[in-house]
Amino acid sequence: MARPDKAAAVAEIAEDFRNANAAVLTEYRGLTVAQIKTLRRSLGGNAKYAVVKNTLAEIAAKEAGVEAFDGQYSGPTAIAFVNGDVVESAKALRDFAKANKELVIKAGYFDGQALSAAEIAKIADLESREVLLAKAAGAMKASLSKAVYVFAAPLSKTVRTVDALRAKQDA
Repeated sequence: MARPDKAAAVAEIAEDFRNANAAVLTEYRGLTVAQIKTLRRSLGGNAKYAVVKNTLAEIAAKEAGVEAFDGQYSGPTAIAFVNGDVVESAKALRDFAKANKELVIKAGYFDGQALSAAEIAKIADLESREVLLAKAAGAMKASLSKAVYVFAAPLSKTVRTVDALRAKQDA
């Protein structure tokens, strides 16, 4: 790799790998430039979708310590570097792939673990972080309500018993 432009491209891709929470390797054969632009828009600010040369991406991945994509660099390759919500980006990629059969999700990388295309689909099926937090808060609130009822029940039972005894003595 004697050319400085290639060295700079490898350094940029390696930096993208290091900065990303996750990465998804895709093949975009058959997609138009307009479709790729639409995909980038659907990913929003959570991810950077970069078309890469296979050999340069492979060298950059090795430099960054990412081995999840070894042997998967073939055909026209693009990588989605996810910096935000992984679930949201996985959903955007899955939905775009359903609408455009030309996009093929090959593999992924998340928290040091290699992911298959099926595992990425499972991540896409998860609910967003906000929804999961809301469900957890609701479950905690329900548990607290049950605890209040359990603690209040003996006290109200005692009051009813004393009231019944008092009524019995008056009669």
